[in-house]
Amino acid sequence: MSTLRPRARGPLSLQTRLMAAVTGFVSLILVVIAITTSVVLGNVLDGRLQDELASAAKGAGAAAAQQAVIGGRIPDATDLVVGQTGVQTGTLVMVVSTSGAASGTFVSADHVAQDLTPLQMRQVVTALAAGRVAEELAGLGDYQFAHQSFPNSAKPQFEVITGLSRGTTETQITTLFSVIAITTIGGLILLALSTAITIRLALRPLREVAATANRVANQPLDRGDVSITERVPASEADPRTETGLVGAALNTLLDHVDASLAVRQRNEERMRQFVADASHELRTPLSSIRGYSELSLRALSRVDTAADPATASAHTALERIQAQSLRMTSLVEDLLLLARLEEGRELTLAAVDLSRLAIEGVEDARPTAQDHEWSIDVPEEPVELIGDTGRLQQVVANLLANARTHTPAGTHISIEVTEEDGEAVLLVRDDGPGIDPAVREELFSRFARGDRSRNRATGGSGLGLSITKAIVEGHGGTIAVQSSPGATVFTVRLPRTPATVLHEHADESGSSVEDEGAARGGHRIGDTVSGR
Repeated sequence: MSTLRPRARGPLSLQTRLMAAVTGFVSLILVVIAITTSVVLGNVLDGRLQDELASAAKGAGAAAAQQAVIGGRIPDATDLVVGQTGVQTGTLVMVVSTSGAASGTFVSADHVAQDLTPLQMRQVVTALAAGRVAEELAGLGDYQFAHQSFPNSAKPQFEVITGLSRGTTETQITTLFSVIAITTIGGLILLALSTAITIRLALRPLREVAATANRVANQPLDRGDVSITERVPASEADPRTETGLVGAALNTLLDHVDASLAVRQRNEERMRQFVADASHELRTPLSSIRGYSELSLRALSRVDTAADPATASAHTALERIQAQSLRMTSLVEDLLLLARLEEGRELTLAAVDLSRLAIEGVEDARPTAQDHEWSIDVPEEPVELIGDTGRLQQVVANLLANARTHTPAGTHISIEVTEEDGEAVLLVRDDGPGIDPAVREELFSRFARGDRSRNRATGGSGLGLSITKAIVEGHGGTIAVQSSPGATVFTVRLPRTPATVLHEHADESGSSVEDEGAARGGHRIGDTVSGR
């Protein structure tokens, strides 16, 4: 039985952590201050209540003693209250004799003396008997008491109990708590807002650094003419601040990377130009070698090689020289073509029917590999695009030759042409042994070989797939491969119209190259259009 694991909580942002820390510490300080203030003020109010209670008890006691001496009897509680001046509202007075007789009164809100109920007086007596100096009286609220005894053998003995309401003190403390709580909450809200704004402004350079890094990361830095123009704004890259120092460091890094990429680009251009120049220069001596070898072979063909072993050996050597010169010529032509394709040249654009190219490619490949099974899947309607017919035909031929060469007899090879999302898609499948994952990443590199995964039946330069990729990318398309034992698929995606902007020839009597391109219904890339 599987158990559901709780989803791991993601890390908190720096802004959230700073806000939580600042708000938490300030909240703790404010709570401590609020509690301390409330305790101190509560003690002060309790002390004032004690002073007022002592003053009220003193006045009631003096009045009771005077009446007891003059009248020779236990005074009535109401007389003690009425006989005093300045008695505050809520004052309670009780007189309790030793025999248990009691009288009590309290000053109401309208300064009228009202008698205590038997229940209220019983609650007072019970609380004092239990040693409590405060009690919640029915209908009156919380009271605090002070009592005085008047023992005198010659005179009546009694106790005078004085009480003051704690309601005023409790109301003041409650009001204080409310004010402190509201002030604290409001202060924390203002603190959180001001902290958020301050931190957001302080971290803005870091966000600008991240945005700049993301923009640079989205640039295609692995090919073509690369120039990193993105920089952190100078206002956010002040090295005198901590966050600005990060922006300044990133700008320094980008300057260094931009300079390094520029050097790399110049080196690649020099190397590409060297390959193109060397390939171009090698064509002439290779043509001479092949021509002289052919002439020598024609001359030796008229000699009886059976009678002269040396002549037979020379004939064999010349055949080998001619074969190797042909192979080297093919290699030089491929290198020259690849260099020109990478420069954005050698493409003549016109309307191309990709379905027809696929059909013709299979018809050309079938006689050279009759031990393979071939199939074609193309839509009824032509899949047309703007491209170089000859080069796209070379793409089809290279992919079919690659599948034919690197798979054993009996392998099924299929080619499919479809349309997806406004693009022309060419798929070449085979059910051969697949491509070794160790060489799959370098499959489209120059001189890449798949010998470790596929049984190579014939020789080759190792430039076929790299030329195929250059042609596809020259058309603004992509090529990818997915391979596993029994299923290898090369996928070519080509836009219906290349992104390269074509310019019409202003003069129809231009150079011969332009006339040739116009005669073929297209435009020569490199003469009128720059880049891929």
